[in-house]
Amino acid sequence: MSTANPPEPGSTEPDPSGTAVDWEKVHDSAEFVELRRRLRRFVFPMTALFLVWYLVYVLLADYAHGFMATKLVGDITVGLVLGLLQFVSTFVITSLYVRYADRKLDPLATRIRESVEEGAGK
Repeated sequence: MSTANPPEPGSTEPDPSGTAVDWEKVHDSAEFVELRRRLRRFVFPMTALFLVWYLVYVLLADYAHGFMATKLVGDITVGLVLGLLQFVSTFVITSLYVRYADRKLDPLATRIRESVEEGAGK
């Protein structure tokens, strides 16, 4: 994985083979626009959902002490279970994103990369 900064829009920097690539053209291509749309379709709703879930947990912890202190089994409380579910939800979101990226993002990104490499090879 490269740690170099991506090229500025409008620049024509060489790809690894040394041939110039018009990154503005790539950025404006229908495939790249579709890739960004697909990414946003997943990221924005999932981010909003997680932030609401986290905010509800924080508000319950701050204002619903009795509810959060309700014992479920032994010393296991509602607050503890909801707190642990915060971690579980992080892993679930991560696995959902990996599955989504494998099916919807990576194939399109591969096509874009291949078209850039083919264009640079000309």
